[in-house]
Amino acid sequence: MKIQKVAVIGAGTMGAGIAGQAANAGCDVLLFDLPSEGADVNALAQKGLDRISNPADPGIISEEAGTRITVGNIRDDFDKLASCDWIAEAILERLDLKKELYKKLDKVCKDSAIISSNTSTIPIKLLVEDMPLDFKKRFAITHFFNPVRFMPLLELVAGEETDADVMTALHLFCDEKLGKGVVPCLDTPGFLGNRVGCYAIQAALHTANNMGISPQEADAIFGRPMGIPKTGVFGLYDLIGIDLMSDVASSLVSILPEGDAFHDVGAKLPLMENMIANGQRGRKTGAGFYRQTAGGKQVIDLKTGEYAPAENLSIDIANKAEKDGIIHVLKDESKYGDYAWQVMSNVLSYAASLVPEVGDNPVGIDDAMKMGYNWIKGPFELMDDIGVDYFIARLESEQRPVPEYLKQAAGSSFYDGLKVRLYGGGWQEIERPVGTLRFNDRRKTLMPVKANTEASWYDVDGAALVEFHSKANALGAGSMQILDDALNAVRAKNMQGLIIHNDAQHFSCGVNLNAVRAFFEAKDWDGLDAFLDHFQQTVHKMAAADFPVIVAPVGLSLGGGFEVVLHAKQVICHANSNMGLVESGVGVIPAGGGCKETLYRWIEKKDGDVVAGAWEAFMSLGYGKTASSPLHAQDLAMLRPNDRYVNNRDRLLSESLTALKDGSEQVPFQRNPIAMAGKPLFDKMVTWAEDMHSKGKLYAHDVVVSTEIARIVTGGEIEPGTLHSEQDLYDAERRAFLVLAKTAATQERIVTLLDKGKAVRN
Repeated sequence: MKIQKVAVIGAGTMGAGIAGQAANAGCDVLLFDLPSEGADVNALAQKGLDRISNPADPGIISEEAGTRITVGNIRDDFDKLASCDWIAEAILERLDLKKELYKKLDKVCKDSAIISSNTSTIPIKLLVEDMPLDFKKRFAITHFFNPVRFMPLLELVAGEETDADVMTALHLFCDEKLGKGVVPCLDTPGFLGNRVGCYAIQAALHTANNMGISPQEADAIFGRPMGIPKTGVFGLYDLIGIDLMSDVASSLVSILPEGDAFHDVGAKLPLMENMIANGQRGRKTGAGFYRQTAGGKQVIDLKTGEYAPAENLSIDIANKAEKDGIIHVLKDESKYGDYAWQVMSNVLSYAASLVPEVGDNPVGIDDAMKMGYNWIKGPFELMDDIGVDYFIARLESEQRPVPEYLKQAAGSSFYDGLKVRLYGGGWQEIERPVGTLRFNDRRKTLMPVKANTEASWYDVDGAALVEFHSKANALGAGSMQILDDALNAVRAKNMQGLIIHNDAQHFSCGVNLNAVRAFFEAKDWDGLDAFLDHFQQTVHKMAAADFPVIVAPVGLSLGGGFEVVLHAKQVICHANSNMGLVESGVGVIPAGGGCKETLYRWIEKKDGDVVAGAWEAFMSLGYGKTASSPLHAQDLAMLRPNDRYVNNRDRLLSESLTALKDGSEQVPFQRNPIAMAGKPLFDKMVTWAEDMHSKGKLYAHDVVVSTEIARIVTGGEIEPGTLHSEQDLYDAERRAFLVLAKTAATQERIVTLLDKGKAVRN
């Protein structure tokens, strides 16, 4: 079975997202909804296409992908479904409407067409109970997570009569083409992700309310310290929508069996009824548990419903746990430690209680929480980190029940390297689809060759793999030391080459600004210059290496993180990679070869036209442009023609290892001296910046930053045609960075970003 043409029925948030991802995969897609009154009968479907085409939140990877989607309606265009290989239903969660649709599909679709539902609340047995056997054999549940393009989890559920070949075809297509982490699930209520994830959110919500913990305090604890996104629980409620999240919880309450622990936490907080009625439904309405005002961020009081200014909150145990592990906050005797323990002990116990109901091992639950809720580690991995025996002993000391599967792990763990504990006894190798390889899995069997708090490097099948692992993978002197050591080792030991990769949500958010702040507060300008010089020489060593060097980024690669990407001999990135040089926003310039490389690449893109290339580089660096996809990055001269992307992040490492061994895609850097544009263009750029300031489109300090960028990309006040070498451009970057770092305005931008989360505009 080969899936080439796809139809999605239901153009709401989920349906449009599924259509967009199928188009991203190169499929022709029909996106249908109900017919509309008025001039545009396809208005509902078109609204869905417009939503995923919005540049501010794109569900499609490029304009070209959008052209593969054809909108229509189920009244006038239903017969067109006859040509489709897969029809995904994403309509309202009403059983009667779904059944009515399936009967119509059965009459129109070809015999080999696969039909699936995106439902997460209706059992598959009920969905197809009235359908003929042939239809049941071709039917499955494909439960995507929102936003479809960015959330990797796909829960795949077979019915009792679903053909094995159908499940194989869906699994392969969703893995290889759609780039999803496919988790096979049994047909149990809520499957895996929402069953555990919603319980965790609701438990954190109710426990905070019962203990008098404020939303801000709860999010500070039930967030990064737990390996959970910084939105925490109240921030996540606002992000999803308070009304929508409440509906999801209510749906689970309605389908879960009596006695399930979810019933203890499934209700709305009393305050939430009034909030929903008052339109305080989260970010989409501008106010929820938090709201942003002209005077700054505010947070709601759970007792009174009144808003007050949000504090600049820093909780010591939260900071320590984020750095050294969850156990530090669980053992703390403050109210925060008590809150953390009450929430996590309930969540982890609940997860353990679901085995074997949802499966005979924990891999599916852990994967679902990591891919569907962006947890760094799943519940069972967390229990291994905490210590199974400690966890059991503490539950018993509080006279709380210990789930049977948790008891079976006593004296041991749930994972042992690449093996997982089975319910009832024994171990099994963790199974991954052919061609997928997670570094988090491989790391369990490896010891780093060299490591510090910021980075490590490993020998992976004869190749050196560098992993950044500081907070937000910010790059400091330690990161560059590890990268430099790995580069030297590859040459000295005649290894296959170097890969820079990690399994974190983001590759690197840039240079560690706290380190930059320490330099300028100490007025240690020589130290800052030495740091920048070492950064430059290390990434230059990557570009100049006589062996393969691949960078395989995911998520954000910004600032200094992107400068590492820029100096790879080949980039193999994830389809959702977002990259760019954003330093101008905090009053500095890219000084790790970013300005230099941007100039060279734009001159190449402009067929050697130095003036045109310099203008493009000036605008890109000055505005801090970012690319929302690898294809966008190609347009912005951020990636080279030999760079490429893959849809499934779990295939990045295996693709990189294969490309490393082959070597044919590696392209050396040609960085000959540039005949610089010189003073005439420099003066035009400065005049342009001053004019934009006079029109209110740039702040005063933006002109200062723009002037330094112009000085780098033109050579400044030099004669046109003056040759600048690659090293001259490196030197110009460092000089400009130091000039800006000494200004009060730049220092204010950096300090406010670090202390308040947003750089002041000055």
